[in-house]
Amino acid sequence: QVQLVESGGGLVQPGGSLRLSCAASGIVFRFYTMGWYRQAPGKQRELVASITPTSASTNYGASVKGRFTISRDNAKNTMYLQMNNLEPEDTAVYYCNAFYFSSVYWGQGTQVTVSS
Repeated sequence: QVQLVESGGGLVQPGGSLRLSCAASGIVFRFYTMGWYRQAPGKQRELVASITPTSASTNYGASVKGRFTISRDNAKNTMYLQMNNLEPEDTAVYYCNAFYFSSVYWGQGTQVTVSS
């Protein structure tokens, strides 16, 4: 059974930082491209960042470039998202995604709220 479990969300003030984690099980993690997506109320789900299996390449959404950093530890089957200088517009549910050819999996999401 495939499980992607996000953690690390919460309430933070503008300008603050959070680190999200996504722990994977039931897949050969090192084969999968991993990504973080987010969905704010009333908006479509959007890509935040993605990372290739060996971490050779990363990709970021325009609104988070320079503030967020994606990383992974294949030995721990875990992916991370370091989020700095958070803005109210970053408020959303953040989802972990794993894909390898036609296999695509999603986590349940973790809420991030940026508010004073």
